[in-house]
Amino acid sequence: MFDIGFLELLVIGVVALLVLGPERLPHAARTCGLLLGRVRRSFSSIQSEIRDELRAEEPRRTTATDRRAPKKEMGEVNHVLQQQPAAENYQPNKTSKRLSDPHGSIGCTDNGET
Repeated sequence: MFDIGFLELLVIGVVALLVLGPERLPHAARTCGLLLGRVRRSFSSIQSEIRDELRAEEPRRTTATDRRAPKKEMGEVNHVLQQQPAAENYQPNKTSKRLSDPHGSIGCTDNGET
């Protein structure tokens, strides 16, 4: 968590020994250890609660996404259908003749009649 090396810990220990004295130093070290343990447990419980909430939220988020997907796809289909020519303008004879004989040379006599 903190980037504290051995030298820094040694300096902190010497200063604590000089300030607190040899009688109160063991009690202070024990108290610091207990406080650090409580803080770690608190952070650990907060992390686990957040993790549990995120796990519980994930299915709801994917379900909401799944609900939006069909609406989006239907919008795309409607857009494509609107861009297509209407079926009532469809003339099968002209369209099929144009597709099968684009130059108009099939079935024509020499004078150009069918």
